[in-house]
Amino acid sequence: MKRVVITGLGALTPIGNSVDELWKSAISGKSGVSKITKFDPSLFKTTFAGELKDFTPEKHLVRNEIKRSDRFTQYALYSATEAIDDSGLDIKTLSPFDIGVIWGSGQGGMQTFENEVMNYTLEGKQPRFNPFFIPKMLVNMASGMIAMKFGLMGINYTAVSACASSNSAIMDAFNYIRLNKAKVMITGGSEAPITEASIGGFNAMKALSTRNNDPQQASRPFDVDRDGFVMGEGAGTLVLEEYEHAKKRGAKIYAEIVGAAMTDDAYHISTTHPEGIGAIKAMELAMEEAKLNPEEVNYLNAHATSTNVGDLSEMKAVEKAFKNNFNNLKISATKSMTGHLMGAAGAIEAILSIKAIENNIIPPTINTVKIDSEIPKSMPIVIKDAVESKVNVAMSNTFGFGGHNATVIFKGI
Repeated sequence: MKRVVITGLGALTPIGNSVDELWKSAISGKSGVSKITKFDPSLFKTTFAGELKDFTPEKHLVRNEIKRSDRFTQYALYSATEAIDDSGLDIKTLSPFDIGVIWGSGQGGMQTFENEVMNYTLEGKQPRFNPFFIPKMLVNMASGMIAMKFGLMGINYTAVSACASSNSAIMDAFNYIRLNKAKVMITGGSEAPITEASIGGFNAMKALSTRNNDPQQASRPFDVDRDGFVMGEGAGTLVLEEYEHAKKRGAKIYAEIVGAAMTDDAYHISTTHPEGIGAIKAMELAMEEAKLNPEEVNYLNAHATSTNVGDLSEMKAVEKAFKNNFNNLKISATKSMTGHLMGAAGAIEAILSIKAIENNIIPPTINTVKIDSEIPKSMPIVIKDAVESKVNVAMSNTFGFGGHNATVIFKGI
């Protein structure tokens, strides 16, 4: 098996339009949540979300890219460009078949679908659809357009496992390089779910926070007063590279991927198993593959979306997977700042986990005032402020509707 390292990072998030901005905001405990501006939310139960700030596609993408793509693809192209630039790869010197793209997204072109169906209805049901309707809507189009933009002709597809999509994509990219089927993989995820149908749909499920009078403190993982997650949008990209290939070209290496695993709860369409049975196994399998004992993991970026059942089940799973051994572990939930980026969540949280290794700083969980009494008291959750702490190994969890559990482990090198 080949070793796989991370040589490039790119991010577009509610708390920063680059990896540097994201990291600085995260360790400062900055919230990216505010009132929705993409549409009038006044009639909705939830009127706020983690929107991007000061992002204009026209400043970063060419006209045809914008014309032919949904917002989720535009976000992907932006973050992929930053990551490839950061990696220092000279793509022209490599075989295009040695570089692939595996992307993650849960909803794909939701805004495009919404717009076209609405126009169809308002125009008296005349079949006048935009010729780019179908390509823009397709969930796989982000991976396809990244390949087109950079001339990448290797493995290419999109992983869809709801909010576990990014970690699913990262794990697949990791495996293809390990199996010597690629030298470099562009991976990550993007989501543009701040639309009327998406907000309305999640409101109907009673999944979103309705703390409309205090939106910046609405995402409060583990807190006794949490009332649902906060929607977020954006993208995150990681450049994965075969270790010897990266070493030979003198690349900067952020960290190594040493383990990854997926399981399924097989329990409920939208709720995690209350005892976290699937999550336990995903963490155990990832540590087993990484040849790590629980006490060797220093940081866990928890999925922790700020929902009642989800936060509890994950912490129960962590307690069992780590055999109640937290001597060297610290936990935080960065969704408290970014909101929940759905299919892009894993990519952003992977980046924050890698930056924690690089800087030996644990970003905080903000807004958590009183930890739910049902969460084991021994849980080493970092709240309010970032802390300096040695991080050699970081684990990132993501879970998705359908029972998907995906865990990825990064290690300093």
